[in-house]
Amino acid sequence: MPKDILTRIQGEMKGFSKGQKLIANYILNSYDKAAFMTASKLGRTVKVSESTVVRFAAELGYDGYPAMQKALQEMIRNKLTAVQRIEVSNDRMSNHDILPMVMHADAENIRLTLEEVDRGTFDAAVEAILGARRIYILGVRSAYALSSFLGFYFNMMFENVMVVHTNSSSELFEQILRIGEGDVLVGISFPRYSKRTLKAVGYAKERGASAIAITDSQASPLAGMADYTLLARSDMVSFVDSLVAPLSLVNALIAAVSRKKGAEIQGTFSKLEQIWEEYQVYEKNDE
Repeated sequence: MPKDILTRIQGEMKGFSKGQKLIANYILNSYDKAAFMTASKLGRTVKVSESTVVRFAAELGYDGYPAMQKALQEMIRNKLTAVQRIEVSNDRMSNHDILPMVMHADAENIRLTLEEVDRGTFDAAVEAILGARRIYILGVRSAYALSSFLGFYFNMMFENVMVVHTNSSSELFEQILRIGEGDVLVGISFPRYSKRTLKAVGYAKERGASAIAITDSQASPLAGMADYTLLARSDMVSFVDSLVAPLSLVNALIAAVSRKKGAEIQGTFSKLEQIWEEYQVYEKNDE
């Protein structure tokens, strides 16, 4: 198993220069803050030059400071408590105009997700959904918003969809009790990763079902369990989870599935329009 960045720093401490030791000690003691600092800010914080920080990253074997920063962020993402996340977000947003900062960060998450998503895995996940006997969708806490959205549209396309609603492990297993071969479970989880979602995916795999993970990183425990892993950036500007890129990925999944179903979807919505008109579901605009 590869060593995490903190273990690597501790193992190489004796060989660091004086300036590098200042960086190393700061990271070891305040990794939650260091992970979201630029090289320039980290240097100012520990009173060394930006170039010293860049050389420190190279000394650890990383291809530049951004690579080291990414490794640090991935290592700690699931370790941050709510209090630590608030402290980090306050530090990052200090003296910034929050509206453009948050929206620019969300736009960057979408851009990076588009660059990093594996198209082959995405297409394979679409085919798995289309061929599924039953489709189970699970996301808890903030991820429930994504599972509910996905379930809303899948229920219009399929007759075999269950959005798992659960506040406890017992309720979870009651709802996925009959999952088995030919079924697909879509598990959605972002830091801090839910044990309930992980347990559900584990159970589904044991029963012979396929699993699609929508998560943030290959380092996510969900990624290691799934047959198909779809990655979406959820990097936070604040303690609030950023679900903009994951929602965009879910939108793409819905659009890809609906395109494959083609005429069947058109027929479904034609029938729905008739029902909506007959039962006056929507208000009409006055002419």
